[in-house]
Amino acid sequence: MVDNIKIKLLYGASFAFILLNVIFITNEIYWFMALPLALVVILFFFFSLDKLLFVIVFITPFTFKYRNEAMGFTVDIPTEPIIVAIMCLFFLKLFYEQRYDMRIIKHPVTVILIFNLLWMFITSVTSELPVVSFKYFISRLWFVVTFYFVLIQLFKQPEKIRLFLWLFATSLAIIIIYITIQHSTYGFERQVGTWVVRPFFSDHTNYSAVLALVAPVFIIKAFIGEYSVLRKRIALIFFLVFVMGIIFSYSRAAWVSIAVSFAAFWILALKIDYKLIFAGLILLVGTAFIFQDDIIMELERNRQDSSGDFREHAQSITNISSDASNLERINRWRAALRMFEERPILGWGPGTYQMVYAPFQLSQDYTIITTNFGDLGNAHSEYLGPLAESGLLGMLSFMALALWVIVTGVQNFKRAPSREHRWISLGITLGFITYFVHGSLNNFLDTDKASVPFWGFMAVLVAIDIYHTPRKHVKSSGVHPAINS
Repeated sequence: MVDNIKIKLLYGASFAFILLNVIFITNEIYWFMALPLALVVILFFFFSLDKLLFVIVFITPFTFKYRNEAMGFTVDIPTEPIIVAIMCLFFLKLFYEQRYDMRIIKHPVTVILIFNLLWMFITSVTSELPVVSFKYFISRLWFVVTFYFVLIQLFKQPEKIRLFLWLFATSLAIIIIYITIQHSTYGFERQVGTWVVRPFFSDHTNYSAVLALVAPVFIIKAFIGEYSVLRKRIALIFFLVFVMGIIFSYSRAAWVSIAVSFAAFWILALKIDYKLIFAGLILLVGTAFIFQDDIIMELERNRQDSSGDFREHAQSITNISSDASNLERINRWRAALRMFEERPILGWGPGTYQMVYAPFQLSQDYTIITTNFGDLGNAHSEYLGPLAESGLLGMLSFMALALWVIVTGVQNFKRAPSREHRWISLGITLGFITYFVHGSLNNFLDTDKASVPFWGFMAVLVAIDIYHTPRKHVKSSGVHPAINS
């Protein structure tokens, strides 16, 4: 009898939903169709948050931006509202339980990250455009909280690290194959490569930066001895797919970052003394400073513009005399430096560069793509952007974060007891090197596609350091129960 009642209720609810859906569709109201999916998300949110997090990781490469011009906001659909909800849940749990793993809080990467966020908050208060800055700050906060502070707790379990890497890479590989097929219908023309990545990525530089961040992890995975032959071959196929995407992105910054990452691999593999590396860098910088006039004159002789020919396109990297893209970057950097000179301590406010940089452009720096409307990107630098927007401490705190992330990855590579964790740490460290090199020419941490792997990879490195690398005299501490496994 009870079973019959349940079956009748199920059929009745299904029929009612179908009937209501037909009525809504007839009246051109389509959101009601998403109700079952919304209910599933709510169930996951309260009863299996870890699974919901991994679903978000998987679908992030497929998200697209929804802009509401009337209300003046942009949101990544469907993930961003869920990410915001997870952040709110984290803070509620933290307030109620008043416990969190202090090993995470005391880790140097976390300390620097918290300082960077606090300084961003302070400079939002003093911002030229406080509303813009607080929107930017809160956007950064929900990515950091969800994909660093929440996700890191899952990485106590090694299989969750593997799952995170494979999920994001799998969906990213699907996107790459789709974009490459679309690009092939236009004969792989360079100009097409700048927009064929839409709607999944804003432009080809964002696309290539994410691929370059993830690719080194999978070439390393292809040679981890503990893995089966099948898994290693799949990892190698993924790497080749990422390389294909990077090549046809025609992003010169990504090509340079991959080359630097390759050089870093040999430095680490051959265990070259760090003193020699620093001495070499000092010598290189000193030589460049002494002969800067000669170097600039030589660079100005290069008039090879961007081209569909890979060799010519690579040659255009050093063209600072006629390549519009290169010249516009220099214009943006000079504007950022002038902004810093006017407000060196607190800057103009996070996220405000695009709105306030126009008066700081000089006519002699103008290019054919120069605009005063802030509609063609920001400072094109993860370092000069914070310098202009949050002052000297804004830039230095981000640089310190970048440095300590690399240090943590190298330390894990040297001392993690698990061979798998050592080599995963190496792959992620090489990926971060590509991003930090790329970051001198572009900045993407305001996008979900870059933020999820960036903060997630950081969480992996710190988790391996804290949870999977034994130490003497380490006291255990309370763990914030924000995740229901």
